[in-house]
Amino acid sequence: MHLSRQRHRLAPEESFRQKAGKFVKELELMDMEEKLQRVAPWLKKSFGEHPVPSFEADARTIDILYELAECNESRDGDVNLLIEDMKQKAAEYESDGSYLQDLLTESLNLSFSSLSKMSTSYLNNLVDVALALETKDTSLASFIPAINDLTSDLHATESKNKDMEFKLSNLRKKLTSALVLEKRLQDDLVKTEELLVVEKAKAENRTQNMKFLKDKSEDMKSRIEASEKQLSSSGLEASLTHASLVKLSEKLAEIKKETAPLEKKLESYLDLPPSASLAKVKIEEAKRELAALEAEFSAKVDMAVLSVPFSTKRPFT
Repeated sequence: MHLSRQRHRLAPEESFRQKAGKFVKELELMDMEEKLQRVAPWLKKSFGEHPVPSFEADARTIDILYELAECNESRDGDVNLLIEDMKQKAAEYESDGSYLQDLLTESLNLSFSSLSKMSTSYLNNLVDVALALETKDTSLASFIPAINDLTSDLHATESKNKDMEFKLSNLRKKLTSALVLEKRLQDDLVKTEELLVVEKAKAENRTQNMKFLKDKSEDMKSRIEASEKQLSSSGLEASLTHASLVKLSEKLAEIKKETAPLEKKLESYLDLPPSASLAKVKIEEAKRELAALEAEFSAKVDMAVLSVPFSTKRPFT
């Protein structure tokens, strides 16, 4: 009973949901039809004489085309308004021109056809200048501010050009320095590579020499060991070996250094005779030689004194 009541309650809700879903689908279909009715003429207008390409008429495609159509129509409306505004301004300018022309004709009896070729050229140049300067008219009050603006723009542009030239000059200097440095580094790199090749060859040569010397040293060592074994087997004394002789030579050099001052002291006694009697004889001989030398010296001094002439006395007048 409880389940049957619950089913009776759910049945109206399901039917309501189904009806609501159908109603929403119908609204969507109506909306799609309205959008399609607006999109179709826009597509025909856009493609003109060309046929409209076929497309899948689903909801997403129609929505995109509908948005494009609205944007295009809005843009076309803005363009039409701009065209109308330009037409209105052209009509106003034409009316002002006609008024000024009538005024000149009535007051000064001047017309465009009565102007000379040079005057017409000047007038056209004046109009071209006004258009180039974007002034509202050809009066001095319009030309002077426009020319001042152009002059200020010219000065600003010249200042910017000077700054750019200065920066460009600095960049050129830096570029030149960088190129010089690059060239120098390249030269150094080439020299380093060449030096590396030479040093590598030298290192290989040294390695070969070291290997040769090492092999030679090993050979000499083995030969020395063999010779020492042969000498030891033949009964050679240890004092006659090379190491013992080197040690003895070093000891001999030390002894010579120690005896050198004693030898100098001994040299002063080598001239003396070996006995005291002979020493006395030597002393007497030395005394006699000294006395003879003194006598000879005195005689030479006396002779030198006698040989000097005396000065003659002259009477004082």
